[in-house]
Amino acid sequence: MLGNNTRDFDRRSVLQAAGALGALFGLNGVVSATPGREPGPKKNEIVVGVGASVSSPEQAVRPQIPTNAEIVHTNETLGYAAVEFPENAARTAKENFKQNVLQGEGIEYAEDNVTYETLEMQALESDSEDDSAGTEDVGGSAVNDPLFDRQYAPQQVNCSEAWEETLGDPDVTISIVDQGVQYDHPNLAENMDGTVSNYGYDFVSGDGDPYPASAGENHGTHVGGIAAGGADNGEGHAGISNCSMLSARALGDGGGGSLTDIADAIQWSADQGADIINMSLGGGGYTQLMADACAYAQNEGSLLVAAAGNDYGGSVSYPAAYETVMAISSLDEGETLSSFSNVGPETELAAPGGDVLSTVNWDDYDSFSGTSMASPVVAGVAGLALSAWPSLSNDELRSHLHETAVDIGLSAEEQGYGRVDAGNAVTTEPGTEPDPDPDPDPDPEPGECGDESNTASADGELSDGWWGNQSDSYSYELATENPCSATVTLDGPATDATFDLYLTLDGRQPTTSDYDELSADWGADEEIEVDLDGDEELGILVDRYSGSGSYAITVEELGK
Repeated sequence: MLGNNTRDFDRRSVLQAAGALGALFGLNGVVSATPGREPGPKKNEIVVGVGASVSSPEQAVRPQIPTNAEIVHTNETLGYAAVEFPENAARTAKENFKQNVLQGEGIEYAEDNVTYETLEMQALESDSEDDSAGTEDVGGSAVNDPLFDRQYAPQQVNCSEAWEETLGDPDVTISIVDQGVQYDHPNLAENMDGTVSNYGYDFVSGDGDPYPASAGENHGTHVGGIAAGGADNGEGHAGISNCSMLSARALGDGGGGSLTDIADAIQWSADQGADIINMSLGGGGYTQLMADACAYAQNEGSLLVAAAGNDYGGSVSYPAAYETVMAISSLDEGETLSSFSNVGPETELAAPGGDVLSTVNWDDYDSFSGTSMASPVVAGVAGLALSAWPSLSNDELRSHLHETAVDIGLSAEEQGYGRVDAGNAVTTEPGTEPDPDPDPDPDPEPGECGDESNTASADGELSDGWWGNQSDSYSYELATENPCSATVTLDGPATDATFDLYLTLDGRQPTTSDYDELSADWGADEEIEVDLDGDEELGILVDRYSGSGSYAITVEELGK
């Protein structure tokens, strides 16, 4: 849920998607893609999902596609097919397809193959002759890594106490869904998972080698070095753990990656038996495919950890905002919230993410900032905790990290349960009844509907024409303690325009043919009121029937 005075809407931009994925051989449930498909973001593709009873997504989707489109990729495990349109295809053709394909038997959703990005802010200036330039000596080496005294992240999360018990078990595996990891880096090579060919897979280019494509493709190497760079090996910096690491390359050298590549990488990581999956990426909005991929991995036993986002106080981004994923905010060296960090009620833990020293290509080290850096700190601590307590399930491990976190005085939306603590997580025997609420105050007894309220709003503009914006989509997560009703109000332009309002209650993106509630009178002012029981997530679509102009959309939620 989203609290008061936060940006409550997560805009699901109808991103056009661009097509390309190499052949995916030897991957469970992932079928070969069309040869020649370009790597990276796929702005001309629509992802079509099918129900669990459908054995072949391709057979279910093929009868629905127009003659100028083709199926370029399928995944039977996650139940989807990617349909590519020509680059010159009209936007309306793709939008019409998304609506019409839902009439096919077994078709459950259609959405753009949106793009996700790395969540790194910037690199500090550094001298390649001095790997630690620009960092401050914090003193007190607990390990023999020469750059440890120039670090602060392991010290802030109390790694020294944890390392007295374990540096991390190589039987515990952390998968880095990101850009490629330089797996022969001298401070990473020993911790790469040798049970998998080339220590991972490249979902961007569709081959078996996830090695970075260029010197500038540093993000995955930096993230991997934080979570599982060699500690106490006399080389470079100290990563949080010496757990094993997989590289699932799903982001290209430009930092972007498609929804389908990332979803396939998450599924693959779970199928490889990854105990922890780190996702230092975001920005694609809510998508059903990403939700399905995360749920699949969670059901397979993986703990998913993701960066909250770098929108300077904006709401937690997806995939971190899914219930199946731990959302991690960023702290600076003084344990203050990083100015760039997103926050919200989905935040579960905070970790150091400002100016974090780690590995980069080629065989070098540098300091980066972002919630991208905070997330692998938690992934590494999770690896240490699981090394110490190997019988924990993924849900129990998640609760244990909550229970052992340290309250550093920030709000629950900023720190969740607190700052992750490796020493506590390793040395404290896991409890059986963790408190799921960061707020120690007991829940109040429900009162009358309207005793609590939350209001959220957003502005937009719809217009006609070739380049016009035909519709806008939003999502709203419940914010009151005991929700009882919600009113969604559309205030359109005072012209002859006609705008319609569509609503879903389960978080899926509404379309003009797939919705739970509709208000579609003549004119541009519409309103929908619904009763709530607390399990809903509202999906909202504002659609232009005719005319154009600006509008305001408001959600008023009442609670008991």
